[in-house]
Amino acid sequence: MKFRMLTAAAALCATFLSQVSHAQDYPEGAVRLVVPTTPGSTPDILARAIAPKLSQRIGRPVVVDNRVGASGNIGTEAVVRAAPNGSTLLIAASSLATGAPLQKAPFDATTDLAPVTLLAWNKLVFVTQPSTGIKTIEDLVAAARKAPGKLTYGSPGTGTPNHLTAELFKVKTQTFIMHIPYRGSAQQLTDVLGGQINLAPITASVAAPHARSGKLVALAIAGDKRSALLPDVPSMKEAGVPGVDGNIWYGLFAPKGTPGALISRLSGAVHAILQEEEKTLTAQGLEVEVSTPQELQDRLARDTARWAALVKQQDIKAD
Repeated sequence: MKFRMLTAAAALCATFLSQVSHAQDYPEGAVRLVVPTTPGSTPDILARAIAPKLSQRIGRPVVVDNRVGASGNIGTEAVVRAAPNGSTLLIAASSLATGAPLQKAPFDATTDLAPVTLLAWNKLVFVTQPSTGIKTIEDLVAAARKAPGKLTYGSPGTGTPNHLTAELFKVKTQTFIMHIPYRGSAQQLTDVLGGQINLAPITASVAAPHARSGKLVALAIAGDKRSALLPDVPSMKEAGVPGVDGNIWYGLFAPKGTPGALISRLSGAVHAILQEEEKTLTAQGLEVEVSTPQELQDRLARDTARWAALVKQQDIKAD
């Protein structure tokens, strides 16, 4: 787990962590931890790992509230519009950044939310079905260049991290592979297993059992580092395609205007909780990593800008 070394300011963090246990820091009633995705999704898993222990630390009930719809915008907007007093929080994925250039959301996540901390990563792996005969990224590039547009790849939907990571791969390799968007990841997985599509970037946690059984061929992990779940699979950088980095991150946010002292207290509390829960989360395929609020703010702004540039370059349109 990536916990940064604490300096002299650590004493202040410890004080904040102690203070967060006092119920008077929060308004009366339960704290809502909004998850803009379905139960069982990765943000939901993180929320349910954090909620009970956060409740212990703040002396208030913490209730996980799944607000699903409009590609996550319904749940996110509920937090944007909430009172900035710590009673409403959001666990969101990097789809905040990838979806921004394509969705007409009634908010701007880079300015209308207050980042608290990065929580974890879920790495993407490019997989294919054995019948394609493609065993490496080099094979994939060769096949795509030989017959532009013949190969297809699936994603959970237009503007998802999976989709834009594949588009970034196409740019880096100067290839054309046809995009088949789905409404969620379940049918995408079914169709790549069945050979209806040739390729799919899916999370390593989902891909690992199918790759181990031989039902899927794992070609490369997005980014420059391997996944602990698939240690024998090279990273994109190792496979000769550096810069294809679209791995999915998850972060905790509060409404804009939430006091800085409260953000610091929440950040310290959640860091401690993640340290306690790391083994459980790792077993579910997540790579835990925390950050300062500013680091998460910088990541969201940077990713939003780079994905917007890719959407423009590839002339990607919303469904």
